[in-house]
Amino acid sequence: MLFWILFIGAITRIDCYFSEEKNPEESKVQPPTVVIAIIARNAAHSLPYYLGALERLDYPKNRISIWAATDHNIDNTTAVLREWLTIMQRFYHYVEWRPMDKPTSYPGELGPKHWTNGRYEYVMKLKQAALNFAKRRWADYILYADTDNILTNPKTLSLMVAENKSVIAPMMDSQTAYSNYWCGITPQGYYRRTAEYFPTKHRHRLGCYPVPMVHSTMLLDLRKQGTKKLAFHPPHKDYSWPFDDIIVFAFSCRVSEVQMYLCNKERYGYANVPTKPHQTIEDDRINFVHLQLESMIDGPPMHPSRYSHLLPKQRDLMGFDEIYLINLRRRPDRQERMLRSLNELEIDVKVVDAVDGGALNSSEIKLLGVDLLPGYFDPFSGRTLTKGEVGCFLSHYFIWKEIVDMQLDTALVFEDDIRFQGNFKRRLLRLMDEVAKVELDWDIIYLGRKQVQPGDEVVVENVRNLVVADYSYWTLSYMISQQGAQKLLNAEPLSKMLPVDEFLPIMYDKHSNEEYKAHFQNRNLQAYSTHPLLVQPCHYAGDPEWVSDTETSTIWDDDSVRTDWRGSFKTLKGSSPPAGLHSAYRDEL
Repeated sequence: MLFWILFIGAITRIDCYFSEEKNPEESKVQPPTVVIAIIARNAAHSLPYYLGALERLDYPKNRISIWAATDHNIDNTTAVLREWLTIMQRFYHYVEWRPMDKPTSYPGELGPKHWTNGRYEYVMKLKQAALNFAKRRWADYILYADTDNILTNPKTLSLMVAENKSVIAPMMDSQTAYSNYWCGITPQGYYRRTAEYFPTKHRHRLGCYPVPMVHSTMLLDLRKQGTKKLAFHPPHKDYSWPFDDIIVFAFSCRVSEVQMYLCNKERYGYANVPTKPHQTIEDDRINFVHLQLESMIDGPPMHPSRYSHLLPKQRDLMGFDEIYLINLRRRPDRQERMLRSLNELEIDVKVVDAVDGGALNSSEIKLLGVDLLPGYFDPFSGRTLTKGEVGCFLSHYFIWKEIVDMQLDTALVFEDDIRFQGNFKRRLLRLMDEVAKVELDWDIIYLGRKQVQPGDEVVVENVRNLVVADYSYWTLSYMISQQGAQKLLNAEPLSKMLPVDEFLPIMYDKHSNEEYKAHFQNRNLQAYSTHPLLVQPCHYAGDPEWVSDTETSTIWDDDSVRTDWRGSFKTLKGSSPPAGLHSAYRDEL
């Protein structure tokens, strides 16, 4: 009997051993399934970047289905989307594709950016069809993302799923006040600006916030009870707000008691600013190019899909004889960004190696014939000229010399730390055309600068957005004529050097220091400036990314004295010089 008891006990222990301790570990739960709805119209300019962002999402592609529709196109949107889907369908769980080649416009449409009621209704039906598709496939989520919203953060989808909200939108950045949410809505269903909007937009407060409206890019959790009643079409029976797909859906959320949320904890991507009804697809493309340029500065930058063919850009000189880009060899990142930016703007450029003042010793500088302007010192720090400022001056000086030697009528100069304002190329071409028509006698035209004492400047008649330049700092970008370059060379500035952005106002006789001006007799440079400006600095002193090769250097004739003048009025954004600075500065001299 004892034997059988011991035997049964042993068997029980063995059974427990295999059933509990030796069981293989359970596999991990798979991520929820997601449908991404792509609704594209006349989006060929943004589609390669939009699709590239989708393919870089870190969410498992075998848990994603794509529902795509395109219609009413007058560009090659259908071809771009078809090319991408044909290649990518093997990576995704399932792809449904609904192209419609005809017609190319809606009845009563005044242009491709005009929204008729018929267009609104059709878009609502498309969004509803995508929602129905997701429900039929028992998808856990559906992500709506407009084709001009670029999700540059690859974690966006994973992060939104993790928030566990019925309807949530990642906040999209833009180059204006526009974004993909409202903080307020009127009783009639229209937009209402609230005190929370800009602190949220500028990320002065971070989190996931309940809002009455999200649109363009948003994630719906189809597992939630409340979302089962949400609909884009037909509008709710009590709906009386404007006939607009995003407002219809916001109303549906309200009556279904589903709260919308906006999340701005991280940077998720960019949204192109919508164009106006009278504008064209080309206007849309230009806005998107500017968005691309901004993303290269503040990042993360946009990258096109590996599976979409991009047509090569047709670059030109915009009517100039040469366009120069000044770049230090030890700043290849700046050169790469500027060349990418100029390529997107379809501007051809010649890269000029800047003179690296920081690499010159004092004896080398003197061998170049450089000597300091008698009595010069920086009005803000009290220091004298830096090697960086010497290098900057020489970089511009050698360009002026090439313009004269090569007999170039006009040239355009860019430094490598600039950001372009919207519609840069079109605005510059229009300016050049108007300047030519009025036969303006000009030597230099600033495209980017800093007014020393902001105020009214004389407006040039019959030329839009051009003023007579007053005392200004910076040489970010400017147009220069052969006549202007010759005047600058004739002044023999190397033998009486001061910073180049102090030298130019002397030459057009707007500098405040009379003793400095006395060293230059022919101060007849004809100087103008665009207003508003067409370029700005990438960063200002105080910004984390700010780097200055002129301010952070050593004294021109002493390799041991380092300079780092980050608080200078010259490098700060939008500040005016301290009251009385320039008069006291003159008195001391």
